[in-house]
Parts: sequence; structure tokens; C-alpha cells
Amino acid sequence: MKKLLLIFPLIALMFAACNDDENDIDKYTEWMELNDEWVTAQGELRNPDNSAYYKKLIPEWNTNAYVLIHYFNDRKLTEGNLSPLYNSTVAVKYAGRLYDDTPFDSSYKLTDSLYISQLSDNIKGWWIALSDMRVGDSAVVVIPASQGYGSQSTGIIPPFSALRFNIKLVDIPYYQEKP
Repeated sequence: MKKLLLIFPLIALMFAACNDDENDIDKYTEWMELNDEWVTAQGELRNPDNSAYYKKLIPEWNTNAYVLIHYFNDRKLTEGNLSPLYNSTVAVKYAGRLYDDTPFDSSYKLTDSLYISQLSDNIKGWWIALSDMRVGDSAVVVIPASQGYGSQSTGIIPPFSALRFNIKLVDIPYYQEKP
């Protein structure tokens, strides 16, 4: 009987937790829809010559994932430069914003304005974008929520948030070669 008395509160907590998740989804439904619509609209942007403004990058390792990327530099000038692999350490300058232009993070807050980390320690959207970039490239990257933080919130970033980053790949201090 004592075991049953201990189990009932645990079951009640589990149900309460499930209901909280559903309420969070309901709470963020409009936010999620606005973010999804914004990503779709960004994907439809055109250059003056009617070519697509963004290139849609779909990684070989997950054909259901993608990011949108627009390079600011002439990529012919960075041809032959290294591109990071999953386990490479990258040095980047970046500024991140939500779909509504709210800033949420920037490497420019750091002393030397460089963010250095192993590529695999970042959100999947960064894996996709940076693995296409070469040292010296600058780009704006639009990351759908599914390739960002998904249903999780972090700092001032609400769940289901699409992200926009201005990124410059400055260096690959530790290049991990393919096995």
C-alpha cells in the first residue's frame, strides 16, 4: 500500500508535465507559425536579376534538414580555402537575430570578437552552413527552428524560433581531417 501511495504522486507529476508541454506548444503556436512563414518568405526572396537571393543548403547526412545562405563575398576569391569538417575547430565572427530582428547574441561582445569552438558543439544549422563555407567567406544564414533550438528555449530565444546569423568564417585553427 505504501508503494502505491508513493507511485500516485509520481504519476500525477508525469501527467502535469505532459500537460505543461501541451500548453507550451499552444502558447507558442502563433510564434511558431510566424517563424515558419518568415523562413518561407526568405526562401522566396529574389535578386534584381530574378535569381534566388538565398541558396538552400541540404546536407547529405540529413536530406530533411536545410538552411538558407547568401554569401556577401565573391566565392571565387575563397576557392581553395579550407571548409571545416564536423570535428574541426572554427573561429568565427557572428551576430544572431530572431525573425523579428531582435538581437540575441553576438561574438562582438567578446574581447577579441572571435567565437572559437568545435563545429559539432553548435546547433545543426551552423553545421550545415559552416561546412559549406570556406575560410574568408561572409554570409547571412537563415536557420529554421528545427535546425536551431527546436522546441527548447535558451536565453532570450523562445521555443520554435527561426534564427538569422551574419557569419564570417575567419579561421579553422584545428582542422580535423576525414578518417
